[in-house]
Formats: sequence, structure tokens, C-alpha cells
Amino acid sequence: MPENLFVGAWALVSFEVRSADGAITYPFGRDVRGYIVYSHDGYMSVAFMQAGRAKCKSEDVRGASAEEKVSAMDTYLSYCGRYEVRGDKVVHHIEVSLFPNWIGQDQERLFRLEGDQLTLSTPPMPIGGQEQTAHLIWKRSRAV
Repeated sequence: MPENLFVGAWALVSFEVRSADGAITYPFGRDVRGYIVYSHDGYMSVAFMQAGRAKCKSEDVRGASAEEKVSAMDTYLSYCGRYEVRGDKVVHHIEVSLFPNWIGQDQERLFRLEGDQLTLSTPPMPIGGQEQTAHLIWKRSRAV
């Protein structure tokens, strides 16, 4: 599949995590918000968050309390870098990430593209202390 079919902005519709026993959870809630953007020149960026995140008491971006920082990290995820399509997978070459352990990693996502809907699924990975798979459904966004 040509990489140009990915190009553009995609709004997050659903993010669910499935465990080996079939249990489904929604780590960012059912009303998760986010975007993934794929560029013509081979870069991607993704950011998503739990809806209704608590605001910090301070307007100083570096002035949050330890508890506020934990809450902020637990309700938000982002990373970016180059990407490439390999067969039925898109590989994200992570260069910048909120979660520092992902920096320098290549993460594969199995994809299915049907019209304006893109589904990305991870291989089994540690999520919440156990091996699980994440399934994200995105809808193509169009500027008005």
C-alpha cells in the first residue's frame, strides 16, 4: 500500500486495549480525544488524551505539583518521528515521546484502511502490567 494513502490528519474515534483472556478496557476512557498526522515527507505525530483532564493549579507550565504531573502523564500520550509502510504494517520510528522508554524504538502497527477509517493495532505489548494489544480507530479529518 502506498504511503500517500496515510497522508493527512486522522481523529481518534476509539482506543481499546484487549487482554489475552478477551477482556476489553479503555485506558483513556470511552471519550478519548486525539489525532494522528502522517506527512508527505515521511513524518508522523500522534497525541491523545482522556477527555476532561484536570487542570493544574498553576498556570506555570513547569509549576505543577508532583501529583498533578502524575495525573497529566496518566491521561495523555504523544510521540513523533519518521514512518514507513511495510506490507500490512506501518512502522513508527519514534524520535520524541512523552514516555522516554519509546525514544529510539521502532513500533509496528498492523493497519486496515477502509474508506475514511484507519484501524491501527499493536502487537502484544506491556500495558498496565500485562501483555495486551491496543486497537485504535481513526477517522480521516478534513479542514473546513
